[in-house]
Amino acid sequence: MLQTPSRRDGQPSRRFKFAIVGSGFAGLAAAIRIKQSGDDDFIVLERAADLGGVWRDNRYPGCACDVESHLYSLSFAPNPNWSHEFSAQPEILAYLRRRAQEAGVLSRINFSTEVRRMTWVESAGEWSIDTSQGSYKARFVFVAAGSLSNPSIPNLRDLESFRGQVLHSGAWPEDADLSGKSVAVIGTGASAVQLIPKIQPIVARLHIFQRSAPWVMPRHDAPISKHKQEEYRRHPRRLQLERGKLYVRHEILAFAFRHPIVMRMGQRHTIKHMHGAISDPRLREKLTPNYTQGCKRILFSNDYYPTLTRPNVELIAAEATGVTPQGIVGDDGIERKVDIIICATGFNVKDPPYAHYIFGTEGQSLANAWAGSPKTFAGTTVHGFPNLFLLNGPNVGLAHTSVILMIETQVEHALSAIRYADRSGRMIVEPRADAQARFTSWIDRQMRGTVWTTGGCKSWYLDGTGRNSALWPSYTFTFRSRVAKARRADYEIRGPQYSPALASRP
Repeated sequence: MLQTPSRRDGQPSRRFKFAIVGSGFAGLAAAIRIKQSGDDDFIVLERAADLGGVWRDNRYPGCACDVESHLYSLSFAPNPNWSHEFSAQPEILAYLRRRAQEAGVLSRINFSTEVRRMTWVESAGEWSIDTSQGSYKARFVFVAAGSLSNPSIPNLRDLESFRGQVLHSGAWPEDADLSGKSVAVIGTGASAVQLIPKIQPIVARLHIFQRSAPWVMPRHDAPISKHKQEEYRRHPRRLQLERGKLYVRHEILAFAFRHPIVMRMGQRHTIKHMHGAISDPRLREKLTPNYTQGCKRILFSNDYYPTLTRPNVELIAAEATGVTPQGIVGDDGIERKVDIIICATGFNVKDPPYAHYIFGTEGQSLANAWAGSPKTFAGTTVHGFPNLFLLNGPNVGLAHTSVILMIETQVEHALSAIRYADRSGRMIVEPRADAQARFTSWIDRQMRGTVWTTGGCKSWYLDGTGRNSALWPSYTFTFRSRVAKARRADYEIRGPQYSPALASRP
């Protein structure tokens, strides 16, 4: 583990202006922008032994990004050397490591430091942070723990009785050996669609449990030539132009999500993609979704459908419900003997784990304050939780383009709100309750009539109350125009006068 930064007297310093929880895209974006702003008084707390977030943890075979590489990267840290239009996990992780090193923030990360509790101390105008490596104090906290960080394990009857191996796509072991094994995959979401074609050639038998059929569109991937990479290195404006073209293309897609009639018109192209690979009418029927395209996450693959036609593959249009010592049982009542069960079942998004260990002004947890339906101001701050900034949290997710665009806007919003506090000489900045209520009301109005609320499916986008608290309901340029610069009128600035002496007290 990297050493905690020290004060000038050589003693360990545990008090910082900024603490950042997590070192994935969001955490690194915050750290780099803070450092670029001229402030070096920050620490990054990372529970794992390496940085990277989801791109560290998701290393299953075939793991890759569904957004083109030149758009799925930090705008202030472009990479002319992407090898493919859509990058695979190892290349994305290498990009994050390189950017952290080059930006000079790697030394500010405390690895193997799990945050266990964060408590707001009003009198001091700071957060008290308890971790596996001791306690820290921070005036401002960026929570970059992510919504895709804690794997969701399916509720299977008698799972503990299984004598084989149980894996999760979000926590893939490096020594996993599927060769010649009989394997069951639970789920047909994004990770499953990438994973299944990669493992099918090496397993003896592959049973796929599909609760609902996904919409799977073609993936237009291609290598980026060395000549093109060199061109991007020599002419950065051409790289900016490529990113701009990708941005516009993706923003156009948002219109279809907001107007389901357009999405339904486009479904025939996706059905044509499926029929081009599947000739069996019974298999086609299993693979035809019964909801509007876009209601759940749209997937991209050229080899998923062909894989389902292989002789060692069985697609089961049923939910896995239980486990026996030798196999797995679906709600069709049939037991299938397997050696390995792979849970490609995503993450615990509806109830973010971090919300249970953050305690605000009233002493209640963020989870209790949200009561099953997360609400924020500007997707970033929460009334009752001062000096706290959530990155890539509620109503910031996207279905049509790169979420990095949202994260960068959130960081700008946070830094502009913090500047209000710094200029006033006060310690505390908190969104006003009425500002948060207006923002939430606007979100809910914009969500009406979208494919996510009218498409006829049950998705992880919807929380326990039926509200879509996961996605942004509009365009990213709308988010930027509403959020990038914090408005002084939306925030309460209060608390003790800030002074360097106060900030450096032990």
